[in-house]
Amino acid sequence: MTDSRDRLFERPGSVGDFVFDAAVAKVFPDMISRSVPGYAAILNMVELLTGLHAQANTRLYDLGCSLGAASIAMARGLHQQGCRIIAVDNAPAMLEKAREHSAHLGGGAIEFQLADLREVDIANASMVVLNFTLQFLPLAQRAGLLQRIRDGLRPGGVLILSEKIAGANPDEDAALVAMHHAFKRQQGYSDLEISQKRAALEKVLLPETLETHLQRLAKTGFQQAHPWFQCFNFVSIVARA
Repeated sequence: MTDSRDRLFERPGSVGDFVFDAAVAKVFPDMISRSVPGYAAILNMVELLTGLHAQANTRLYDLGCSLGAASIAMARGLHQQGCRIIAVDNAPAMLEKAREHSAHLGGGAIEFQLADLREVDIANASMVVLNFTLQFLPLAQRAGLLQRIRDGLRPGGVLILSEKIAGANPDEDAALVAMHHAFKRQQGYSDLEISQKRAALEKVLLPETLETHLQRLAKTGFQQAHPWFQCFNFVSIVARA
C-alpha cells in the first residue's frame, strides 16, 4: 500500500481547523515525516525503550495512536510474555489506516480501540506512549490525563511523552519556529502551505514550554522526567513511575 504525498494546504484558501479525517489519514505518513524533524528517530527509540521497560503480563498503551506507528514500534521491541498492546484513537479514518499498516504483524498483535483517550481505563501498565497527542487536548484537561496514566502505571513503568513545545520566551520561540519552518521548506513545503497549515492548527494544537511539561509530570507523581530527544521545537520526554 502506498500513501499519498501531503498536498492538503497547497491551494490558497484551503484553511479550516485541522481535523484528523480521511483526507489527513491518506497523507499522514508523508505529512508527519516532512513536518516533524526526528520523527523516525523517536519511533526507533520507542522500539528500544519497549525492550528496556516492558514488563511481563502487563499492558502497553499508545494513546492517540493515529496510524499506529508507535504501536508497531512497541510490537517490534516487545520481548516479554503475556503483554497486550492497546492502541486508542477517536478518529475512525485513522484507525482504519492503522489496522492496514499493522496487518503484517498478524491479528491480535495490537488491540485497536475507537475511543476518547480521556475515558480509557489505564491499568496494569508498564509503558504508555503519548506521541504528539497531549498537545491536542485542552490545557485544563492535561493534568487529569497524566494523573490517570501515572495511577495506572506499575512501579518502574514509563511514559514516553513527545510534544511540540513553545520556547521559554518570545525570542527563543521565534528562533525555534524559524528553524522548524526552514526544515519544512527543505522537505518541499511552500511558504503558502506552511502558513495555511499553521493557521489550521492555531486553535487545535496548543504547545507549552518544556518546563511546563516537566513541572506537570512532577506534580502528577512521576518520580523522574527528562527529555531524551529534542530537535527545534519537538521534544520527547521519558517519565518514570
